Amino acid sequence: MNEFVSVSDKDKIQTSHLGARQIIEPLGLILFLVLFFGYVGSEMGLTNMFNTLFNTAHDLLLQTVLFLMGITVLAGALSRLLTEFHVINLLERLLMPLMRPVFNLPGRAAMAAMMTFFSDNPAIISLTKDKRFSSSFKPHELISLTNFGTAFGMGLIVITFMATLESAPGQNFLNAALVGLAGAMVGAVISTRLMQRLTASDVKAISLNNLNPKKSELPEDHDNSPVWLRGLNSILDGGKSGVEMGMAIIPGVLIISTIVMVLTFGPSAEGYTGAAYEGVALLPKLAGELSWLFQLLFGFDHPELVAFPITSLGAVGAAMSLVPNFISQGIISESDIAVFTAMGMCWSGYLSTHTAMLDTLGFRKLTSKAIIAHTVGGLCAGVAARYIYLLAQNLF
Repeated sequence: MNEFVSVSDKDKIQTSHLGARQIIEPLGLILFLVLFFGYVGSEMGLTNMFNTLFNTAHDLLLQTVLFLMGITVLAGALSRLLTEFHVINLLERLLMPLMRPVFNLPGRAAMAAMMTFFSDNPAIISLTKDKRFSSSFKPHELISLTNFGTAFGMGLIVITFMATLESAPGQNFLNAALVGLAGAMVGAVISTRLMQRLTASDVKAISLNNLNPKKSELPEDHDNSPVWLRGLNSILDGGKSGVEMGMAIIPGVLIISTIVMVLTFGPSAEGYTGAAYEGVALLPKLAGELSWLFQLLFGFDHPELVAFPITSLGAVGAAMSLVPNFISQGIISESDIAVFTAMGMCWSGYLSTHTAMLDTLGFRKLTSKAIIAHTVGGLCAGVAARYIYLLAQNLF
C-alpha cells in the first residue's frame, strides 16, 4: 500500500476543503444575520431597528468618536513632549522596581497607565507608536499594553463619579470607590500577564520591525535646536499622530458599540421609536438567569445590577449613567459601588476599542486573545473588589 499522498491528491483535498468552506461559511453567516436581525426586528419593528442602528452609530460618531479623537490628539502631544524631554526615562528609572515584578513590563509603562487613567484607552496607541517609547519592550510586552492601558482607561472619571454619588444626604461612596480602584489593579495585573502568556509564541512568527526598531533607527535623543522649538515640534508631531489614531478607532467604536448597546438597552419610555440607544435588553435578561452566580461572585442582590458590567463592555460612560437610577430605587450598596468601580475602570468599553487598538499596531489577529484575557481580568477585578470590601469591613 502506498503510504504517500501524491501532489495531485493533496491539491484535490485542499480544493475540497476550500469548497466546503465556501459553502459552510456563507450559509453560517446568513443564518446568523437572519437570527440576529430577525430577533431584534421582531422586538423593535424593522423600521425602528434600522433607525436605531443608524442613529446610535451617528450619535457615537459625534459624541464618542470625536471626543476620543480629541483625547488622542492631546495625549499624543503630551506623550511626545514627555518623551522629547526625557520624562519617560526618569519614570522608568523610578518605577522599574515596581513595574517589572507586578506587571512584567518596563518601568516606562507607568506613563501608559497615567495617560489612560487621565483620559481613555486609545491614549495608549500614541505611546506604542513612538519608537523611543516602544524600543525597550519585548514584542509580547508591547502588545499587552492594549490590555494594560485599557485597565486604567477613564480611571479618574470613573472613580470621581462614584466617589461623588450620595446614597443619602452627607453620605458618599468614596471608600467604596477606593476599594474599587484596588480591585481594578488586581484585574490589570491578571489581564496584562495573561495577554503576555497567550501571545508570547504568536509574535515570534510575525515581523516586528515596526514595533522594535534597531537602535540606529531610533530618533536622535540629542537635538541642538532651541528648547522652545523642540517643544513646539514635539507637540505638533504628537498631535498629528493623535489624529491618525483617532481615525483608526472609528470602525471598532461604531460597529461593536452599536451592536452591544442594542443588545443591552431596552425601549424608551415611549416604546420603540427608532431613537438612538434603544434596544431589546437581551443581555440583562440572559444574565438574570445566572443571578445566583453573580451574587456569589460580586454580591449582587438584584439582577438589574448586572446591567452595569454588561454595559461597561461597550461603554463605561453609558454604564455610569445607570447608577443614579439604581440609587433612586434603593437597590445598590457600597459593595456594589466597589464592584462597579473595579469592573468599569478595568473593562472601560474594551470591546469597542481593543479591535481598533490592535489593528493600529498591526496585530488584529490577536484581538480574540486580548478580549479573552481582558474578560478574565475584569471578572477578577469585580471579585477582588467584592472580597476586599468585605475584608475591610471586618477589619475596620
